[in-house]
Amino acid sequence: MAPITPRDDLQAARQMHQALVLHYIEGKTQAEIARELGLSHATVNRLIKRGHQLGLVEIKIKSPIDHLVEIEARLVELGGIERAVVVPSVSDNPRTALQRVGEAAARLLLDTIKDGDTISISGGKGVSALVAGLQPSRRYDVEVIPATGLVQGKHYTDVNHVASLMADKLGGRAYQIHAPLFADSPEQREMLMSVRSVGDVFRRAREADVAVIGIGSILSDDSSYYDLHPFSVADRRAIEESGATGELLAHLIGRDGQLCDYTPNRSLVSLTLDEFATIPRSIGIASGASKIAPVLSAMRGNHLDTIVTDETTGLQILDLAQKEAA
Repeated sequence: MAPITPRDDLQAARQMHQALVLHYIEGKTQAEIARELGLSHATVNRLIKRGHQLGLVEIKIKSPIDHLVEIEARLVELGGIERAVVVPSVSDNPRTALQRVGEAAARLLLDTIKDGDTISISGGKGVSALVAGLQPSRRYDVEVIPATGLVQGKHYTDVNHVASLMADKLGGRAYQIHAPLFADSPEQREMLMSVRSVGDVFRRAREADVAVIGIGSILSDDSSYYDLHPFSVADRRAIEESGATGELLAHLIGRDGQLCDYTPNRSLVSLTLDEFATIPRSIGIASGASKIAPVLSAMRGNHLDTIVTDETTGLQILDLAQKEAA
C-alpha cells in the first residue's frame, strides 16, 4: 500500500476514508455521498479515485458458483479439453440432471453459433436434452447436419428426428441421412458412403463449424449404445474384451481415448474420429455415473474442445483420474 503523501493532509485523508466507506460498504452513490459530506460530486469522484491509487480499496468477489468454477478449472487442467461447463447437481434424479446439463449446453451453443454456420450432430439422450433446452431469442440462419447414419426406433436414436427438431427451434434447415448407422461389413460401408446423397451429407458434416455430440457409455445396461447397435447385446463379451470404456459417434474407444480393435468400428456409416477432429469447435454432453469413464477417455483422446456436465459427474471424473494416476 502506498503511503499517504504530504499532499494528502489529515482532513483529506478523513474525507477519503468516509467516501470509500459510504461508497463500498454502504453502497451509496457518489451524488448521495456528496450531499452527505457537503462536497461537490467532482471532489467525491477524486477522493474515490485517489483511494484506489493509494491501494486503500481491495475488492474480493464471493460468488455462489465458485465451487463450479473450481471444478471446471480442474477438469481443464486434466488436459484434452479447452473448456468445461459444470452445472449444479440439484437432484439425484438422472433425468433432472441431464435436463439441466442440456439447458447449459443449449445456452453454450447459442453463444457459439452465428448466422451461416453449419452444426454437425449425433443422436442420443444428451443432444436431445440440448435440443429440448434451446430457447433462442431470434432465428439463426444455420444448417444442421447428421454426423452419423440413422437408427430408427427411439426418438433420441433417430438423428434425422433430432436434427429436424434442432433446426426447427433455431429457425434453420436440417439435412437428412438415408443410410443405417451400422453396415453389415466394411465393404458395405464403403458402398453406402459412395452413394451421392449419403456422401453429400457427410461432406457437409466434415465441413461443419460446430459439432455437438453425446458421450456414450458402454459397460452399463442402460447404455444407449445398445439401442444403436442391434447385435451389441449378443456381442457384449467382445465389447468387454476390446477394452472399450465409451463411445463417440458410435465408435468404441478405450481408456486412452483411442479406437478399440472391435469389428463394428470398421463398419460404421459415420464420420471417422479423425474427420470429426477437423471440425473447429466441438461440444460433448454427458451426465451420470455411467459417463464418468467415457468422459475421461474422450478427454484423454483429445476428441472434444468442450465438455458440459453436472457437478456430481465432474467431481467423479476428477476422482477417477486421481485414482488411476495413483
